[in-house]
Amino acid sequence: MCAGLTPSVVAVDGGGTRCRLVLDTGGDRFAVETGPANVATDFDAALRAIHEGLEGLREKAGLAPDELAQLPAYVGLAGATDRTTCERVERALPFARVRVEEDRAAALQGALGPDDGAIAHCGTGSFFGIRQGGKTRYLGGWGSRLGDEASAFWVGREALTGTLAAVDGLRPESGLSRALLARWASPAGIVAFAAQASPEAIAGLAPEVAEAADKGDTLGRDVLTRGAAHIAAMLAFLGWRQGLPISSTGGFAASYTAYLPAEMRAALVEKRAEPIEGAVELARAYAAEVGP
Repeated sequence: MCAGLTPSVVAVDGGGTRCRLVLDTGGDRFAVETGPANVATDFDAALRAIHEGLEGLREKAGLAPDELAQLPAYVGLAGATDRTTCERVERALPFARVRVEEDRAAALQGALGPDDGAIAHCGTGSFFGIRQGGKTRYLGGWGSRLGDEASAFWVGREALTGTLAAVDGLRPESGLSRALLARWASPAGIVAFAAQASPEAIAGLAPEVAEAADKGDTLGRDVLTRGAAHIAAMLAFLGWRQGLPISSTGGFAASYTAYLPAEMRAALVEKRAEPIEGAVELARAYAAEVGP
């Protein structure tokens, strides 16, 4: 039904929590959402999520499999941090023309469009980026085991770590630490939870930490203060200067606003669009590059 319309593109934004897919014809749009698609943490599960989404797009658009496969596709994926991984994904997808990149590019494009600026992304994971004079640079995005500082996962983990520190007498108890300890009944219960919980499950604690911080809880405020300091340090390292817009993206990012330095708070701007919109724009740029 839409295969004859031009230009049609497929765009994918795959993250650690969900995968969004769009087939955009320039007139009609079809969208599907599936599960996590981080190719570094679980390559096979990520590919299943993408293929499931592509099948959903194909059915919604009324296309035959070979019609979908002929469309140019742009795929931004968490964990696709090196060319070898990107090429492995490209080979596993049905498209004749496809570009796979890390998901940070789509997030920055969605948030800033063509403009200069910086991005501080704090969702389940975290990363930082800057575009100045047409040059783009990123930091972070290495996942929960080796990075993701200031992410919702990191906030949840640090709250649990702080609770155990309070048990050891290394820091004062707080309302938050007492509530977390009571939830798992013992320090051993916290350790057991953390050992088997997914990053998403630990990240699920972050809103509670932010709420406690807003009420003056010492543990909550300590975690958010340290997270905001990391954000500020990463943006400064990337070359952020006063007045350059900062787009704060991701489900947890807004919780840091009050903890950032005044000059960074003043530079905060609303994101222009979601990462999937950035992926659509990058898909169109790729389609123009490779031709019909």
